[in-house]
Amino acid sequence: MPNDTISVQNLLRPITPKGTDRRAWSIPLGGVWLPFFTATNTTGQTAIPAEALGAPLRLAREKDGTPRFSEKGTPVVRVVKDLADQVRIVRENFAAGLQAHAEAVKIAMPDEYNAQVEAAHKAGVPVQEGDMKALQDYMAARAEAQAEAAKAAQPERVPVAA
Repeated sequence: MPNDTISVQNLLRPITPKGTDRRAWSIPLGGVWLPFFTATNTTGQTAIPAEALGAPLRLAREKDGTPRFSEKGTPVVRVVKDLADQVRIVRENFAAGLQAHAEAVKIAMPDEYNAQVEAAHKAGVPVQEGDMKALQDYMAARAEAQAEAAKAAQPERVPVAA
């Protein structure tokens, strides 16, 4: 049986995506999920029906059984529930694994972790202040432009002699 561990180094290494493929959780269905779940079925870790692996995309249907169409008039296609449920489980477990890793590092290296948090905070303050200044400058310029437009839109009043 292949090694089931996924190293942090491999997760952080960029890999260029090849081609286009329908995605589930932003991961290619045909290129990643189907081979992965076929492998987990092979090793007995999952029991996803062959029908779901063989036809992973299904026409979405309304409650009355008729095909569902988008507002643009194209048929809506969904990932079959058996696969979508497994992808959800992987996603939840992945997030839990990331949280567990962060907690383990916090416990093993508290001073270094806290130093990273402090450095990130200090580095982020000027960025946040710059964004706030840019937003305030934009809002002030917009308010000034609106005031000038309103002033220009008002008819000029000429005093009337009585």
